[in-house]
Amino acid sequence: MSKLILTSEVTGLGSAGDIVEVKNGYARNYLVPQGFAVPWTRGAEKQIDRLQAARAAREAASLEDAQALKAKLEEKPVTLAVTAGREGRLFGSVKSADVAEAVKAAGLGEIDRHSIELTAPIKATGEHEASVRLRSDVVAQLTIQVVAAK
Repeated sequence: MSKLILTSEVTGLGSAGDIVEVKNGYARNYLVPQGFAVPWTRGAEKQIDRLQAARAAREAASLEDAQALKAKLEEKPVTLAVTAGREGRLFGSVKSADVAEAVKAAGLGEIDRHSIELTAPIKATGEHEASVRLRSDVVAQLTIQVVAAK
């Protein structure tokens, strides 16, 4: 088993700064050559401890920002104008990128389209719900008002 320090997030293994033990082949053939990890040493561990302390301070500030953004997103519905036919059926569907642009246009801030989770495909006008994962522990419920473009 090899002891490594992760330099970036690896799915199923950990995030940057974590100390992990993996099999020698996985470390030698994948993690180290791809730049996802470096070999563990006492000096490197001390440096990682300082980096984690700085990251914790940044996360505290970003938690406050995320909670403020959550309050703004849940305050009022976001209006999205799309081309629609008769009876309110859309030509296509509303994508998460469209929702992210509508939030930005409404002046509520910028959110990543990958953090938006639509509960069901939006294929008609009306009011729809979506959840926005701002952080791992902060999720905002967003109301989307889809209207037909003139």
